[in-house]
Amino acid sequence: MYILWFLCMSFWFQTDRFEEARHRMVSEQLAKRGIKDKAVLEAMKKVPRHLLVPESQRENAYLDRPLPIGQGQTISQPYIVAMMTEEIKPTSDMKVLEIGTGSGYQAAVLAELVDQVFTIEIVPELGNKAKADLNELGYDNVNVKVGDGYEGWPSNAPFDAIIVTAAPEEIPQPLIDQLKEGGRMVIPVGPVGKTQELLLVEKKDGEIHRTKKSLVRFVPFTRSPADD
Repeated sequence: MYILWFLCMSFWFQTDRFEEARHRMVSEQLAKRGIKDKAVLEAMKKVPRHLLVPESQRENAYLDRPLPIGQGQTISQPYIVAMMTEEIKPTSDMKVLEIGTGSGYQAAVLAELVDQVFTIEIVPELGNKAKADLNELGYDNVNVKVGDGYEGWPSNAPFDAIIVTAAPEEIPQPLIDQLKEGGRMVIPVGPVGKTQELLLVEKKDGEIHRTKKSLVRFVPFTRSPADD
């Protein structure tokens, strides 16, 4: 009986501790740095980031820095996730494409805000784990596919918004084609191993308009060997 009580108290303490850290992350790292969308802040306050990073990184889950997630990949720092999410102006009726599922954290944040999320991960180990973790957390409006994100997801296009979490040297034309008229895409663009530009891409009257938002450093956009 004592062991059961101890385990329950230990679980409660950890859950409460992570919740406090998450709320502190939102108030100190996001709101104070200019994230204003209340719905985005609430989503970031709700999603359990510590359950979407490797167990070895859970203590660091709510620090404002990127974290390794295995297979040479990283999860973006919370501020970047919040900023990119805010830039697409999410609403509850939107269908959003994400390229680069990673651990599933960005997809989970989007799932709190939009109707449907379609996310593609090129690394099978990461994609399959993210799918399982997102299912475990109850995000039934997230559709995960393992594959090359360069071609997007044509069968579910067009998309109201697209978020890309890896940096190509040029914006993939298929993603531009799959962006709905009036849609918004946030994507880091630049050479491998160097600082990149985070761009907001908007489609207006069939024309593409690019706005530089920030300097960033993302992992490179990789493709399947057969598609290079």
